[in-house]
Amino acid sequence: MIDLCTLGTGGTIPMPDRALSSLYVRVKGRSLLIDCGEGTQVGVQRLGWGMQCIDGILLTHFHADHCSGLPGMLLALTKAQRQETLHIYGPAGLTRVVEGLRVIAPQLSFPVALHELEGGEAFECIGLQVTAFPLQHGMPCLGYRLHLPHPAAFEPEKARALGIPVQHWKTLQKGTPVTLEGVTYLPEQVLGAPRRGLTVLYATDTRPVEAIPEHGFRCDMMFLEGMYGPEEKLPLAIKNHHMLFREAAALARDADAARLVLTHYSTSIEEPEEFLPLAQAIFPDTACAQDGMTWTLHYDRD
Repeated sequence: MIDLCTLGTGGTIPMPDRALSSLYVRVKGRSLLIDCGEGTQVGVQRLGWGMQCIDGILLTHFHADHCSGLPGMLLALTKAQRQETLHIYGPAGLTRVVEGLRVIAPQLSFPVALHELEGGEAFECIGLQVTAFPLQHGMPCLGYRLHLPHPAAFEPEKARALGIPVQHWKTLQKGTPVTLEGVTYLPEQVLGAPRRGLTVLYATDTRPVEAIPEHGFRCDMMFLEGMYGPEEKLPLAIKNHHMLFREAAALARDADAARLVLTHYSTSIEEPEEFLPLAQAIFPDTACAQDGMTWTLHYDRD
């Protein structure tokens, strides 16, 4: 399963009741963050899911509301006595930005590995298969697809029929062939049909692009920006490379997503739910995130 929490749902500057962008993702006790706006470490502490277990930070781009919390997060991890390497991913310019931010956080208790992405790269983090893809924001900006595979079920009756001793079942179950007395047994000989995994897509700070429904096709949850609500904000959305609620909903509809969660609201939006009907008219299963809201995804969607 995948646990998710919107630590912050605001854009541009923090507000008294709305922190800046960050999504906490947890799988089997290990975690990553997508974006790290100002004060993100406070949201992590309030959530209580763990600080030391954060193994990766995926930055979408380098506007301050998405990365200015990085020095504080690094220092909080040092305070928690982290020793393992922390991996930070982001678009071109990541090294320069992180090195600049680390001027005020120079001494850490752990190594930091930086990974600059162009979009299109796939990598593994906390057991998730992560794919980065380019967005349209007037500067290098990435969306992320997170996929948790669901291994095929082991079928003991098949192993027994082949005469494979029980002590070798676990090896085959993990996908590794076993050779016994010159005969090699393959995992597919004792496993059932492939099973559907879980997929989450995260994309903020962008105009609508085809890459979003393509990478989010039939995803279990889609997090998209709800920067602006009313239709009269469309010229501003185009100018600033953002989206309206209805535009995000159309992308979720085109992707045949299971659920859409809107986040990253403009400071001009006091109550996001006021504009929620604009999105639900296009994609009914749309919700507005709030700071600290949590979800748990299970392997239960066909």
